Amino acid sequence: MEDVTMTNSVEYSISCQDCVRRGTPDCADCLVSFVLGGPPEELTMTVEDVAVVAMLSAERLIPRLRYRPSIAER
Repeated sequence: MEDVTMTNSVEYSISCQDCVRRGTPDCADCLVSFVLGGPPEELTMTVEDVAVVAMLSAERLIPRLRYRPSIAER
């Protein structure tokens, strides 16, 4: 029997296709655009990544996440 390692790592995925702010000035000042550059599509982060991003955003070292899902996605 093989050893199996379980983790509590959860991914957080943001699809810009579903964001009501896509193509607006908020999009250009969003964390996803900052991380991916160019026209963003999707960003996937672990729970640990989200915690680091929250800390850096709170200190205004990086843009905050401006993602807002469309009504159909809620």
